[in-house]
Amino acid sequence: MSFIRLHWFDVGLVLAFLVGGIMLLSKLNPLSLLLWASLVSLFMHQFEEYRYPGYFPGMVNSVMFSSKHPERYPLNTNTALVINVFVGWVAYLLAALFGEKILWLAIAAILVSVGNFFAHTFLFNLKGHTLYNPGMFTAIFLFAPIAIYFAYLVIQGNLAALMDWVVGILLGIVLNYLGVFKLIDWLKDENTEYVFPKRFLLPSQRR
Repeated sequence: MSFIRLHWFDVGLVLAFLVGGIMLLSKLNPLSLLLWASLVSLFMHQFEEYRYPGYFPGMVNSVMFSSKHPERYPLNTNTALVINVFVGWVAYLLAALFGEKILWLAIAAILVSVGNFFAHTFLFNLKGHTLYNPGMFTAIFLFAPIAIYFAYLVIQGNLAALMDWVVGILLGIVLNYLGVFKLIDWLKDENTEYVFPKRFLLPSQRR
């Protein structure tokens, strides 16, 4: 498991190319194609956060939580695995598989992308007094366009019932809040063994 905790995002990049290749060979309708593209965008986003440039953990621990131990607290390698794989991958995969028929699933997953867009584009930069943070590029150029086109398809085609919007929005809020921020809080441990290597920290913290 220690290998997986430090390389799940590399596995995600491989999956992004595999899913992308399958998408090119498949005859999917626009909504289905968009939901699979949303899954690929998640893999790419996580790769930007954790591999290249990859210092998202150190940034979020320092900027959002003023941590004295940004290599492990409150976000650690185990929490990152749980949030990104067991919550993120599962939610986006379910949306890709069933979102066309169960539209509230798709709405919820897209709202996670929207939440990431606002967090990376505004929140993290304002708090950290920066112009860029790992994950911002894919949030702007993948998450945002996919979310906008999704809204266009659903609204123009009148595909969603009122309950789809209500359930989807509520679930999206739950995923953004409980599935990310609260999980970081629930799984935090200042003495954890699940420590990020130095390359995951801000450049100024790697000395």
